[in-house]
Amino acid sequence: MPTATRRFPRYSLPDRGRALLGAALLPLGLAACTGIPQGTQPVDGFDAERYLGRWYEIARFDHSFEEGLDCVTADYARRDDGGIRVINRGVDLDAGEVDVAEGKAYPIGEPGQGRLKVSFFGPFYAGYNVLALADDYDWALVAGPDRDYLWILSRTPELAPDTYRDLVERAEALDFPVDELIEVEQGETACAPWRRES
Repeated sequence: MPTATRRFPRYSLPDRGRALLGAALLPLGLAACTGIPQGTQPVDGFDAERYLGRWYEIARFDHSFEEGLDCVTADYARRDDGGIRVINRGVDLDAGEVDVAEGKAYPIGEPGQGRLKVSFFGPFYAGYNVLALADDYDWALVAGPDRDYLWILSRTPELAPDTYRDLVERAEALDFPVDELIEVEQGETACAPWRRES
C-alpha cells in the first residue's frame, strides 16, 4: 500500500499590485467565471440529490490545478447550509502523491437547470455546467464557464466506448476543441491502491 502525501491545491497568491487590480476587477471577473459557454444549454430537470455521491473523471481538458493527476474522483455530499460539499482527489502516479481539494457548490440559474457555482478558494466561484446527463445519472458531460474547461464523468471507473464516443461527438458539436481531451487513468492496477470510499 503506497503512502499518500496530502498536497494543497495548486494556487499561487498574487503580489500586492496584482491583488489590488484583482479587487477592482472582481465583480466583473466573478460574473464571467460563473457563466456558461456561449451557445450551450444546461440540462433541464436536474436533481441535485441524484447527482450527489462519487464520480470518476474519465477525460478532461488539462489545466494547472489537475496537471499530472490520474485516478481522479469527485465526491459530492449535502452541506448543512443547503449547498454541496465537494471533495476532489487525484494521484500523481509518477510521484506517488495524492492531491486533495475541498470546495463547496451552490445552484445558480433557473430552478432545475444543471448549473452550479463551485469554489475551492475563498470567495471565488467558477461555473459548473452540466451539458449532458444520463437518465440514470450514470455519466455526465460538464463544462466550466467557457470552452477552456470540459470533463467527461462516470459513476464507474470505466465508461463504455460507444458512450464515450457519443459524449465526445456532443462536445465537438458544441464547438469544444475535443482534440485537447486527455483520458484519465482509472485502471484497477494503477488506481486501486489509492482508492478511498466516499
